[in-house]
Amino acid sequence: MADPRTHRLRLWTSALVVGAVVLAVLLVPPLVQLDEQAVDLSRKLLPPSWEHPFGTDDVGRDLLLRCVYGLRISLLVGLVAALVATVLGTAVGAAAGALGGWTDRTLMRLVDAFSSVPHLLLGIFVVALFRPGVWPVIASVAVTHWLSTARIVRSEVLSLRTRPHIEAAISGGASRRRVATRHLLPAVLPQAGLAAVLMVPHAMWHESALSFLGLGLPSHQASLGNLVQSARSSLLAGDWWPTLFPGLFLIVPTLALAGLAGVWRDRLNPRRRSELML
Repeated sequence: MADPRTHRLRLWTSALVVGAVVLAVLLVPPLVQLDEQAVDLSRKLLPPSWEHPFGTDDVGRDLLLRCVYGLRISLLVGLVAALVATVLGTAVGAAAGALGGWTDRTLMRLVDAFSSVPHLLLGIFVVALFRPGVWPVIASVAVTHWLSTARIVRSEVLSLRTRPHIEAAISGGASRRRVATRHLLPAVLPQAGLAAVLMVPHAMWHESALSFLGLGLPSHQASLGNLVQSARSSLLAGDWWPTLFPGLFLIVPTLALAGLAGVWRDRLNPRRRSELML
């Protein structure tokens, strides 16, 4: 059993980081009346200073402002993609577990088919069908990340179907639809919500990987993947800050979100932690 003090420290640290991230992405753009796309070649690749705490990039844009805007986009993609993937996975998993029979076998073979293709490869195929933009990236991440949720929800539904109150409802003449909507879905919603929170960091990394490869958002649009990708030449020249700070803006918030999800997971079902790992 984990030390309660360590547990509380992880909770509060993760909550403070997530709170700071939310405040930054909500308040910085409207309060700082600066254009994050403004180019000033006379200030290119300035090291961190009081005027530019994170320095500037290779065309003189303030890197702190670019990182905040990039985090805003990456967080948007992660949240929306996780929500879409969770809804899709919950629907498939609940239908497979509740209906059983050939429906269960067909849906799970579909899940197995999607799982046989590497996530990144399938994501590249999806974004290649559209012009670069936010919504193709969201669709790509959502299509590749609903599989674990479907398996988790199906597992929970199959477990719930053997509970006495479910068997009593079925014996009393309740239809499958009523059993699913009144008993099964409310019981699996906490598991689905946890899966969604765990999915957000993964979705943010997936978006950053696609943008780093030049297949995600347009190159001029600030996203953490684009910022790291555009800083490669600067890093080779010895300018470390254009790579370090976008990387930290990606790593620290995703670790904080994963920490909050871990605390939720432990409180939700401490005896079955491994079943909820994505």
